[in-house]
Formats: sequence, C-alpha cells, structure tokens
Amino acid sequence: MKILNVNNTLDPVNGGGSAERTLQVSRFLAELGADCTMLSLDTGVTDKVREKAGRARMVTLPCQIERYFVPSLSWDTLSNLVRSADIVQMMNHWTLLNAMVFHYAMRFKKPYVLSPAGAIPIYGRSRTLKELYDIIIGKRIISNAKACVAISPKEIPYIKEYGVSGDMISVIPNGIDPEDYMKEDDEGFREKYGLTDAPFILYMGRLNQIKGPDLLLDAFIRVARSSGISYHLVFAGPDGGMLNELQAVSVRNGMEKQVHFLGYVGSEDRSHAYHAAEFLVIPSRQEAMSIVVLESGIAGTPVLITDACGFDDVASIGGGIVEAASVDGLKKGMEAIMSDPAGFKTMGEKLKRFVQDNYLWEQAAKKYLDLFTRVLG
Repeated sequence: MKILNVNNTLDPVNGGGSAERTLQVSRFLAELGADCTMLSLDTGVTDKVREKAGRARMVTLPCQIERYFVPSLSWDTLSNLVRSADIVQMMNHWTLLNAMVFHYAMRFKKPYVLSPAGAIPIYGRSRTLKELYDIIIGKRIISNAKACVAISPKEIPYIKEYGVSGDMISVIPNGIDPEDYMKEDDEGFREKYGLTDAPFILYMGRLNQIKGPDLLLDAFIRVARSSGISYHLVFAGPDGGMLNELQAVSVRNGMEKQVHFLGYVGSEDRSHAYHAAEFLVIPSRQEAMSIVVLESGIAGTPVLITDACGFDDVASIGGGIVEAASVDGLKKGMEAIMSDPAGFKTMGEKLKRFVQDNYLWEQAAKKYLDLFTRVLG
C-alpha cells in the first residue's frame, strides 16, 4: 500500500502535536510494511527530524512565506506524488498545501482521509481568513473525504458540523514512543538551564493564548501568596506571542526567582524535564487531545490538566487531576495535588501504565492501516 501523508509542517518547535503525529504515524506505518511518504514544507526540517522519520520517505517543498506556510508552486512534484499514491492522508486544516493536494486528489480520483488533529475550531487570530478558506475550498475538502479521523471523541462534533456522518469518522488517538522518554538526568538538566534544586511544576508547550500559560501563571502566583510554597514554575516552550507579557507579570508580582522561562526544550532534554518535574500542568483553553499528557505519563509524572484538553480519563484512572480551564480551577487543582506529595509517585505510575496499555504509536499505525484498507475496499 502506497500512502502519502500530508502536513504543512514537520517542525518540532512550531508544529506541535500535529507535526509529531505525522512523523510518528508515518514512521510506524513504514515499519509495518507500508510504502509511506510524507509531504511537507521545509521549515524546521533538520537532520534530526529526518532521522526520526525512520523508513518513511520525506519530500519537502520550499516555503515562500513562513507566517502563512505558503509553499512554492511545485505542481510537478505534487502531481507525481498524488498520482503514485494509493491513498492520501491530509493532516490539519486551513493550509494551502492541503488545498493544492486536494486539487490533484480530485483530478486523479485518489481517495483521501482527513485528520484535522484538533485544528478545526477557530480560535484567536485569523478568523476572517479561515472563514474565507472554508468558503473557497475547506468545506469541499472535508465533505469529499472518504473518511475523517478524530483524535478524541471530543473532536467528532466539530467534524460533523461540515455534514460528515458519524459512520465516516474514526477515532484514532495520539500516541507515544516510550524509547523517547527514558532518559533521566535531574542534576544535569537543572545545571544546564540554571535551575536550583527546588521542586518545580512543569509547563510544556507554546506560550500562546490557546494553551493558557497566563492562566497557569496567575494561579501559581495566587497559590504562592496564600500558601508560601517552595515550588518553582518552569515554562518550557517557544514563544507564541505571550513571553513578554508573562515575564512582565512574573516581575510585577516579585516572582522572577521562582518562575523560569527555558524556551523550546527538545530531544533528550524534554525527557529530562518530565522526569525532573514534580508534576505537569496543561492549562489549555482548547485542545482536542494533548500529546503532552502522554509524554509526561510515559515518564511516570502525574498531571494537572483542564477539562478542555480532551483527556478526562486522567482523573478516572487516578493519574492526575482535571479542573476547569480557569485561574480558580487551576489554583484548586494545584492545591489539591500539592497537598499529597507522597502520592506523586503512585499517580505517576498509574498514568504510565494507562499510557503504555492504550497509547503507543504502533497501535495508532495499525488502526490507520485498518482504516486505509477499508477505504480502498
């Protein structure tokens, strides 16, 4: 089976969970014997990214305008890739690359599957552009798909709004590769990033509004003032437009020695961060399914997440706490989880077992193969 996986970016810094999902699914599809090729733009594609793809091939197009991920008009390349594929999978939504691939999929009558990976809800900037994209081509891309993939049941209603029936939607969650998160070096990690030996709470992700770092910082400041905690707060992630604001709030409240901004943390340092943290907080205002929960879980680190993360199972299996996506909700959650430091290990172990049993990339790849086989008849 020849599979073409399309995503406008494979950049681990700015591509987030969608880039990771595309890389890992393609890698494991190839390991399962599929002839898998990834198509993306060249921004952020380093030798490490290519190495991570394993046996899956990678074709990258030059990016003309990085702000909007505008690809070069490589029509011959696109034509040949789509024509030679048995099936195409388009990740994400709102991308010019998807629109270009859609053109050839329709021209050559190639079946394709759409995996928005949480991208459909319109949040923040570019609302008008996204609405225009839907009018011009977005709605047609979704309605002509042979199947759609939701990464959690929470995403299904957003896909149905485009007229897709429930029997056309499959749920294939995000996954994890345990080998990527086995490295532990608490002392070395702290020394590299200038952290003290104080226990710390970890935030991992872009610093932009939809991810809610401002909610977390406000909640942390309130907890620190009311309880006089010795915990520090570590933000590990690239600036998504909020870094200056968060730093200013930290300084204004006299918390600059307890709040740290590390920038993007990748590779082995990412594993070190999870293992060194007491617990992870994901304060997202909107998310289909947080891949960061899996990363923290496979490292055995418990989590505090909001009810907007699409992962309420965390609470039911005892691997962490789920609270409202608000300052008060996060404050309540932090106070609850910090009231029982001895329970961190137990919570982390429960979350780790749950992730190992249900969320490995190999399992996701097998579900994709089953879906592609059904689509191809």
